[in-house]
Amino acid sequence: MNEKNIKIAVAGTGYWGRNLVRTFYNLKCLHCICDVDENALLDISKNYPGVKVTTEFDDLLRDKEIKAIVIALPAEMHYEYSRKAILSGKSVFVEKPLSLSSKDGEQLIKLAEENNCILMVGHLLQYHSAFERLKEIVKSGELGKIQYLYSNRLNFGKIRMKENILWSFAPHDISMILSLLDEEPESVSTNGGYFLSEKVADTTLTFLNFSNGTKAHIFVSWLHPYKSQELVIVGSEKMAVFNDTKSWEEKLLIYPNKVEWRNGNQILNRKNFEKVSVEESEPLENECRHFIDCVVNCRKPVTDGIEGLKVLRVLEASQKSLDSGRTVYLK
Repeated sequence: MNEKNIKIAVAGTGYWGRNLVRTFYNLKCLHCICDVDENALLDISKNYPGVKVTTEFDDLLRDKEIKAIVIALPAEMHYEYSRKAILSGKSVFVEKPLSLSSKDGEQLIKLAEENNCILMVGHLLQYHSAFERLKEIVKSGELGKIQYLYSNRLNFGKIRMKENILWSFAPHDISMILSLLDEEPESVSTNGGYFLSEKVADTTLTFLNFSNGTKAHIFVSWLHPYKSQELVIVGSEKMAVFNDTKSWEEKLLIYPNKVEWRNGNQILNRKNFEKVSVEESEPLENECRHFIDCVVNCRKPVTDGIEGLKVLRVLEASQKSLDSGRTVYLK
């Protein structure tokens, strides 16, 4: 099997599912599209001649030509359908979150290992070239000791009536922060606001505390006047900003700012920012290519089941904190 003849199916043709369909088709790997909505299938199939369509997920499981299934279904369906696919011997690319409970996430990891299947979670920004470069910079020690991180993921919409903003937006930021620090937090504290619905949080602010003293916070909202996608890293030597709403030449900036002590006084040493050159590419295409490579060559994905489980544990703790109003300890 090689990348040119691998056959992949996509289950779910919602907003993001359609992006996955487009990308795998362009990579010449799309074999079948599955959705329970016949009208949606009819509409999308017009753009992808030669690709099979079905309303029955079991058709994908029975098709021996299909080597992997992409699960782009509502979050509450991730565990059930990923489990079915793995038990049928299919590798799985499941959109975030891995599942809605760490117990189910652990079960999927175990099943994937037992059935020799690849399990990958769709934490898209791990495959963004600017974030990949940022990760290299952090690991090199150029920023010094990482003291504080914060991220804003804000927009006006898309509003959901079942999945709250924490589970909808925050997985990306949790994934990036855990990856940069290579550590899980000791404790999590989350508070939020319920403005459009009494049961679904529209905005949340999450604080993460790590054993080495590093702290982080994540602010997410779909009730914001403009789009903001920014990750800031404050180090003892330098600071970095990854802003995905900027042009490619300004997506990643380094600020050589630091606080120095002189004669017992704190001196703010400010310098002009430096633009970091990054390869211009589509993160989703990078992510899909990575999944194909992992399936074909039996490689461990960057965002494998274990990485997805770490993010899921933080999400669970954050939700518990949101519900109880208390700090939740993970360790």
